[in-house]
Amino acid sequence: MHQQLILDKITGILEATEESYDEKLTAMLDAASRIFIAGAGRSKLVGNFFAMRLVHGGYNVNVVGEIVTPSIQAGDLLIVISGSGETEQLVAFTKSAKRIGAKIMLISAQSKSTIGDMADGLFQIGKSELYGKVVGMPMGTVFELSTLLFLESTISHIIHEKGIPEEIMRSRHANLE
Repeated sequence: MHQQLILDKITGILEATEESYDEKLTAMLDAASRIFIAGAGRSKLVGNFFAMRLVHGGYNVNVVGEIVTPSIQAGDLLIVISGSGETEQLVAFTKSAKRIGAKIMLISAQSKSTIGDMADGLFQIGKSELYGKVVGMPMGTVFELSTLLFLESTISHIIHEKGIPEEIMRSRHANLE
């Protein structure tokens, strides 16, 4: 019962998400010198998934908050994943990146937010009115799972469009695990 409920809810969210986002995000990724991904809590975990897949795809990617993350510069892209677009720490990261001249992309459940107002682009996953309470999916689960699937489908788009063989991706996968 709950499995179908979750699948139906995420399907509805993704169906309400603009279809051209994968192409737009790919263009932003390709234009960036380096990519930085930021999120908080479970959104950060979704960002970690995406960062790993981007590395497999041959991009220069850093996760904000890791001890080895270099300084962001003009020409870089900061992707912020935040359901609300209001998380204080992420607002501060966005202000810093904007001041330096990096491009900002927000992935959010909201069409308007503090981070969205500073961003060069906003990808709203679904529509905010679709995010009401869902039995068995508390506290942002709908946004996080929908965003994870959106980003995985973007990776699929990149792999297909660029013709990246799995063997190449596998050669970029961590081998110290």
